[in-house]
Amino acid sequence: MAKTLYVIVPCYNEEEVLKETSKCLKQKCEKLIKDKKITKKSKIMFVDDGSSDETWNMIMNLCSEDSLFAGVKLSKNRGQQNALLAGLMTAKEKADITISMDADLQDDINVIDEMLEKNEMGYEIVYGVRSSRQKDTFFKRFTAKTFYRLLEFLGVDIVYNHADCRLMSKKALEALANYQEVNLFLRGLVPLIGYKSTICYYERHERFAGKSKYPLKKMFSFAVDGITSFSIKPLQMIMALGIIILLVSIIIMIYSLIVKVMGMVVPGWTFLTISIWFLGGLQMVSIGIIGEYVGKIYYETKKRPRYIIEEVIDE
Repeated sequence: MAKTLYVIVPCYNEEEVLKETSKCLKQKCEKLIKDKKITKKSKIMFVDDGSSDETWNMIMNLCSEDSLFAGVKLSKNRGQQNALLAGLMTAKEKADITISMDADLQDDINVIDEMLEKNEMGYEIVYGVRSSRQKDTFFKRFTAKTFYRLLEFLGVDIVYNHADCRLMSKKALEALANYQEVNLFLRGLVPLIGYKSTICYYERHERFAGKSKYPLKKMFSFAVDGITSFSIKPLQMIMALGIIILLVSIIIMIYSLIVKVMGMVVPGWTFLTISIWFLGGLQMVSIGIIGEYVGKIYYETKKRPRYIIEEVIDE
């Protein structure tokens, strides 16, 4: 039986790619409707994350020209994760299933067919996973692999090489709505739902036009959010390191006392200087890690809205 599909596409200053993206997605959805794999009520929903270019005007034009398109406008830029969540929660009331994709056409839209097949087989969540990273630079491959391995080491349940291309059923979306974190990291949050899930592999393409919205600084911040939102192991590691340093300091203290009793001169200036700087740096790093967690508690206790929707076009 055909289901109503909403394709959720977060957009931030995507005027260069939006025309081509809408064209490709429209062709795909029209074919799926013709083949009766999805209903005629299905939509392509663009979520404008407070863009400063013509993105929203283009979305409004698309919606006025074709009822296949829908639009959500956030009141200001809230970040890709919040924009994606806004689209998912808006679509939840009308869609049987949603598929989220990037606006830059890097996600292969043909993976939609396989995702729908997996859903028909009973899977509530289907993750789109990159089959390889050969097109990435060495630096990006290395940092991405390090990031995923680090998350796994810290005990975070995450799908390797998965970004935000995924299918979610209405049941999964309703479960996701129960999570109220302000610090969003959907790649780690969705696996916590626990419903039956599987993977679809696809080849990620080059960006059609424009530039990446995730420079190195933003990627680093995103990685820190992912780690601190789902694992307290860094705090436990600080404690373990403190215990080790305490034991080492006791050994050094005993050694110093023995040397003093024996009347030997202890040079020690280099060792003392290095120790002071090392421990001082270690303390600053430890305070920084603790501060990151305290900051997250601060934001969570305020319970501010994760996004504010200014306008919705979905007729």
